[in-house]
Amino acid sequence: MRVAAKPLILHLPKLRPTANNIFTFRNFYWLPNKTPTETRTSSIKTLWPPLATQGISMAASPPPTVQVRDTIDLTDVEKKIFDRLLGTLRHFGLQNQLRVAGGWVRDKLLGKDCCDIDIALDNMLGSEFVDKVTEYLLFVGEEPQGIAVIPSNPEQSKHLETARMRICDMWIDFVNLRCEEYCDNSRIPTQQKFGTAEQDAYRRDLTINSLFYNINTSSVEDYTERGIEDLKSGRIVTPSPAKITFMDDPLRVLRAIRFGARFEFTLDEELKKAAAHEDVKAALGAKISRERIGTEIDLMISGNQPVKAMANICDLTLFWVVFSLPPKFEPSVPEGCDRLCIDYLDATWNLIQLIGVSTFDEEQRRLCLYAAMFLPLRKTIYKDKKGKEIPVVNYIFRESLKRKVSDVETVMNVHNSIDKFLSLIPFLASNENVQLSDIEWGKQYADVPVTSQLRVLTGFLLREIKVFWRVSLLLSTLLYKIDCTEDLQSNHFDLNKLRDAFVAVESAMVELGLEKVWDVKPLVNGKEIMNVLQLKSGGPLVREWQQKLLAWQLAHPSGTSEEGLEWMKETHSKRVKME
Repeated sequence: MRVAAKPLILHLPKLRPTANNIFTFRNFYWLPNKTPTETRTSSIKTLWPPLATQGISMAASPPPTVQVRDTIDLTDVEKKIFDRLLGTLRHFGLQNQLRVAGGWVRDKLLGKDCCDIDIALDNMLGSEFVDKVTEYLLFVGEEPQGIAVIPSNPEQSKHLETARMRICDMWIDFVNLRCEEYCDNSRIPTQQKFGTAEQDAYRRDLTINSLFYNINTSSVEDYTERGIEDLKSGRIVTPSPAKITFMDDPLRVLRAIRFGARFEFTLDEELKKAAAHEDVKAALGAKISRERIGTEIDLMISGNQPVKAMANICDLTLFWVVFSLPPKFEPSVPEGCDRLCIDYLDATWNLIQLIGVSTFDEEQRRLCLYAAMFLPLRKTIYKDKKGKEIPVVNYIFRESLKRKVSDVETVMNVHNSIDKFLSLIPFLASNENVQLSDIEWGKQYADVPVTSQLRVLTGFLLREIKVFWRVSLLLSTLLYKIDCTEDLQSNHFDLNKLRDAFVAVESAMVELGLEKVWDVKPLVNGKEIMNVLQLKSGGPLVREWQQKLLAWQLAHPSGTSEEGLEWMKETHSKRVKME
């Protein structure tokens, strides 16, 4: 039996209604040690050193000191929202305690904006309270907005019914406090019931997410007696024993890693041991849907510290649990391949910063990082049920992460274009004419003038990869003269040289006028080609001439459709005579 803990209470500005029913603040003070303090509103500034490309370890380091506000400063909109909720209690004579739960409290104490307000009710379902709020708003002459009830959906981590409505143009979720029990083979609670605030706090994933803001008393409640302390010391800790917490819901392992990376906090030693435990790894693979795993990974990759997040996954020996491989594939994955994946991710992340983040939009950066992390696997294949050879990276996206089809298609296109980019980089960097004898895939354009072959080949390549050509160029630059199956301990990345090489090749492409070549429309259409060939229907021959005419168009950027057709007639006539 756990002895009931008295919460640490952070007294905040007392809310007093003004003439226009908006709350204002009175004095406040910090109570854990019963020592008054002054307000601190300075912003948080913590630093995470760049990870070494020669291997990333989770060696113990001093936890960061995080500046945590002594008060929660409510915005005018938040004051209005809480005023409406308290007004509802007064209007109906309700005795409910209204608490904002979790992330909003954490972020406000860190001085960050947060628009995600979740209200936890102590003795009423969310839908019941929303009905009361609706009635109160009508009573005071306001029109209720966007009322909805979201049914429980355990498969999507919605274990309880959630009521939602818009107040002051912000979505507010309402749910009751709860305690849960789990069975051994599922993350879905077998029993749920109304719980106390303390029970609800201890069932949450992390102490920093277990804080409440009591709207009734204008105070922060820390029932685990660790939430504020761990927030200040920058530590990721579970409220209950870590292994129990993770076995109840293994998805919390990935959430702990994600929040640790997001806030640049240190993972607790007990948490790391539990996360790496074989039982927890087995539960993560068996109890959690691949969609949920994929969502967490995508949030990490899209976040502010993707390398740190993936490095923690690797160091906790979770890499192949998360990025599971098919039963049979070839060639075999060498020992340390997971570390190699992180090394390439790290080098790519640092190179993006060096080149300039603005060079890539958010989607390009996100998929660039995925493509970089799986570079060591880009030539590994498996056979599907029909015996067709499929890249393992395709399997990871479709089966292990259940990501959208466009993600896997883009990453596969980037990987497939890398070898072509690698063959062109020497010529683009030196501005020399291409030697088609050195480029197998370019021999079909042998009839293109030598001085135009580089533009033609590069143009066709960019038409394949389109807006992601800079992503492919960056990864190709990274791999230039490097075998990605080698141990990177013998391949030190010189990021400045890589940046210079990227810029040189990028400039060459822009000078060739190919930056948006995929938008260029063919000068000659299929019908005109059929007229020249005197064909009644299309087919392979028409497609062949479409490619030839596009190559002519790339070689003659100022050419007209009439000139293109004339060239086609002459070339076709010569071919007929030779036959």
